Amino acid sequence: MNILSKLPPFFRNFYVLTLLGFLLWMFLLDSNDIISQVKLRNKLSNLQAEKEYYLEKIEEVRKDREELMSNKELLEKFAREKYLMRKKSEDVYIIIEEDE
Repeated sequence: MNILSKLPPFFRNFYVLTLLGFLLWMFLLDSNDIISQVKLRNKLSNLQAEKEYYLEKIEEVRKDREELMSNKELLEKFAREKYLMRKKSEDVYIIIEEDE
């Protein structure tokens, strides 16, 4: 018995068999199959979200830099707090608060 004789007449058509083979190839076997496309789309959306986050952070840093460069007192305060800079006649004490 022929395997094709067991199928309904619609599925014995050459074009239907070719279409089913093509769809099987494209959805499951090809290197750009549906699963890969979904993974790539998810990765793309995650990377776009990260891009937005970093663009916001860059804008914050630019704003802070602009403020620091325009205000000499704020620049001195920032340098003292962040980089522990001091004048020659000063002593710097670092107080670390312990978590309870």
